[in-house]
Amino acid sequence: AALYGGYEWGQNRKARFVRYPAFGIPIPENYVVHGIDVSKYQQTIAWDVVKEMKVNKVDIRFAFIKATEGIGNSDPQFRRNWKRSKEAGIIRGAYHFFLATKDGKEQAENFIKTVSLQPGDLPPVVDIEQTYGVSRAVLKMELKEWLAVVESHYGVKPVIYTNVDFYKQNLGKEFDNYPLWAAHYFQYDQPRINRSWQFWQHSEEGRVNGIVSKVDFNVFNGDSSEFASLLLD
Repeated sequence: AALYGGYEWGQNRKARFVRYPAFGIPIPENYVVHGIDVSKYQQTIAWDVVKEMKVNKVDIRFAFIKATEGIGNSDPQFRRNWKRSKEAGIIRGAYHFFLATKDGKEQAENFIKTVSLQPGDLPPVVDIEQTYGVSRAVLKMELKEWLAVVESHYGVKPVIYTNVDFYKQNLGKEFDNYPLWAAHYFQYDQPRINRSWQFWQHSEEGRVNGIVSKVDFNVFNGDSSEFASLLLD
């Protein structure tokens, strides 16, 4: 492991991570496909600058972009991010922030009217992180409705994004056949969950050229050809 910041990070963590001063976080070395996720909180992104950044084989290959929330809301940066990320040559995906207190079908319709997926894009994503006091039964029912409507419209199984504890406590086996994007920070190999997963959000403290604020970092669980096969036809 190379020497960074005056100490040998690799010795400390068995060389699985290298801390890149440029990215500001340790990067899991065992993965080849890296990406970020963004919303209005990242403000105006210079996507061409994001695309140019490369440090020791690590570059930003994909970006999940917030599109919608609840029944009526869309992210004010979505249209710009959606267009500019593709123009810059970054593979894009869109996500919906799910409100458990709202109707699943209406939330799905909000996403569908906002997001036009094209060949080469990532599958649609639902981001579910909180119950908002709703019972587990209601939460599952509304989420299943969203997933069914979105899958029917785009012809592809949506990805579920959540943290590993929320998944275990509130979703579990009934959703094990959906692709998972798991959030689990301060882990050094992979998220700790007893099911398959496609994406891992390993940090929310990343730094990328072209983005003024901190940004979430993710890896894909597979090689470049497996990543390519995930993209829409």
